[in-house]
Amino acid sequence: MTATPHDALDLDDPATDPSAVAHEAAALLAARTGVERHDVALVLGSGWGGAAALLGETVAEIPATDLPGFSAPAAVGHGGTLTSVRVEGTDKHALVIGARTHYYEGRGVRRVAHGVRVAAAAGARTVVLTNGCGGLEEGWPAGTPVLISDHINLTAVSPLEGATFVDLTDLYSSRLRDVARQVDPSLPEGVYVQFPGPHYETPAEVQMARRIGGHLVGMSTALEAIAARHAGLEVLGISLVTNPAAGISPVPLAHEEVLEAGRLAGPRISRLLADIVHLL
Repeated sequence: MTATPHDALDLDDPATDPSAVAHEAAALLAARTGVERHDVALVLGSGWGGAAALLGETVAEIPATDLPGFSAPAAVGHGGTLTSVRVEGTDKHALVIGARTHYYEGRGVRRVAHGVRVAAAAGARTVVLTNGCGGLEEGWPAGTPVLISDHINLTAVSPLEGATFVDLTDLYSSRLRDVARQVDPSLPEGVYVQFPGPHYETPAEVQMARRIGGHLVGMSTALEAIAARHAGLEVLGISLVTNPAAGISPVPLAHEEVLEAGRLAGPRISRLLADIVHLL
């Protein structure tokens, strides 16, 4: 089946229910991949892209922009595809979302949340959200994977609309963090602070994040996690520390540094992520 021109439903139209666009995209995804249901979804951030190849057999890979509601990624280091993978040794299928939209791209929070909403509409019950981030702890050098235990959303927006009240007490599932530690008991955990970006945080902002309880700073994940919880998904969040945050790092920050840290850590963290998914 060839892709249909999109958007049949316009995600950017305030009158359109974003869940309707997600279900439309999920139906086309099922038709294009031949997979009726995906059991788990992964959103792969900077440094995490190699995990897809270790999960099992790739069933299909399609450009995300072939599906309603998706945009081409703006950040270097992010792919632009959705990949269906048959998880090795199981009868489960994973949906690997390599087309993350960041809030700083200015495309609206609906586009930021669209990937996880499509995952839920495609049948997933669990989503793994990954990212590359700045670290505030001196004991976490570049290349350290950290489980997200909670977040602080400093974007001043929510992916939820209207009188939609969702409990976020255990947003980042403690059960799933325990599963991750079955693979690597040494994994630390911390609170992720999402800033709007795209500029890096100032040293003063990093110190503020530390004082309000943060351990990691970045520009993604929190808004997706909120939308995922609303959609009924159980959330596992994992950050890769790609650099010490501003004011902690002795050198100026650069995106090239983030990409290089992800490249060096890639094989190890990809194996870690694949092993965790096999237990989900």
